[in-house]
Amino acid sequence: MNHELYIGIMSGTSVDGIDAVVLQITDSQFSVLASLSHAFTPTIKQKILELFEPSYNEIDRLGELDKQLGLLYAQCVNQLLVKAKLKAADITAIGCHGQTLRHRPNNPHPFTLQIGDASVLANTTHIDVVSDFRKADIALGGQGAPLTPAFHHAAFHANDHERFIINIGGIANITHLSPQHAITGWDTGPGNGLMDYWITKHRQKPYDHAGQWASSGQVNRPLLDQLLGHPYFEKKPPKSTGKEEFTHSSLERLTHSHCPSIKPADVQATLLELTARTIATDINHVSRSPSAEAFVCGGGAFNIQLINRLKQLSRPTVYTIDALGFNPMHIEAAAFAWLAHQFTRRQTGNLPSVTGASKPAILGVLTYHGQY
Repeated sequence: MNHELYIGIMSGTSVDGIDAVVLQITDSQFSVLASLSHAFTPTIKQKILELFEPSYNEIDRLGELDKQLGLLYAQCVNQLLVKAKLKAADITAIGCHGQTLRHRPNNPHPFTLQIGDASVLANTTHIDVVSDFRKADIALGGQGAPLTPAFHHAAFHANDHERFIINIGGIANITHLSPQHAITGWDTGPGNGLMDYWITKHRQKPYDHAGQWASSGQVNRPLLDQLLGHPYFEKKPPKSTGKEEFTHSSLERLTHSHCPSIKPADVQATLLELTARTIATDINHVSRSPSAEAFVCGGGAFNIQLINRLKQLSRPTVYTIDALGFNPMHIEAAAFAWLAHQFTRRQTGNLPSVTGASKPAILGVLTYHGQY
């Protein structure tokens, strides 16, 4: 049996920190041997959040943050190797997603920007790094996102029934796995991002544990209608989005102009309803089988109120991805470890049926480490 070890690193639009895993790939079977999560300091988190929207002196601040994130990623990798009792030489490559600051696939000149200096990462860990996964797909006319559906298919497809994989990070996305049809997937809209921002502002907590604060409020229908009126929800797949489209400032404008007297807990309840409803609406629209299953991963898998609402709204039976033997927080990092594997094997990593690219492509850019 052939087996290789890859490290995957993910820091997503939730801006809560870095997730890293050691993924063992053995004859198309996947297992996470070790994992590590590293929370961002408040200073680093604030620097990332400030760069989500246009502001003063962006280039200098971006360049410094690029270097800082490269060092943080390297620190995580080295700690992970110690935890897993592995050496750098045991790892074939690191797949590093980087931190998305802009994702503009529909601009006249489409682009996407992820930072986290790959040269710093490679030379600090002494492991080759594959990064910049999204640009090749955009160069071929695709959205550059989501990229996880190819891994979802490799790891979780079933030959005899329909499945959905729901990832709820800062932005939520779904993958539709059907034995009879092409794999599809897209970003549904906000995941945890707006909820995390709101509870941080009003209760100084990084997230709403189990959805408890949201469950104490009432959904405000006028605000929900305003949120659902965002033009993104009317777009047809392939489509992708980011926090730069569903911004904190736009939420503030809506609450002040349309619902100035609304209680903060009611806003939280409404934002949870927005996430649940937009995910469920998209799933119900494409689900074809009464026996379809949906599996939730990402931080949203731990929001009990959100999961319960998804169960109420979705036709497929909803579980968390634990039911398939994976920790919900490992999936995205594992996906980029797998994409590094695809790159080293010269195999494609995107799905044109998902992203809209003109053809399948090998994704990523290789940065060699300095010692051989």
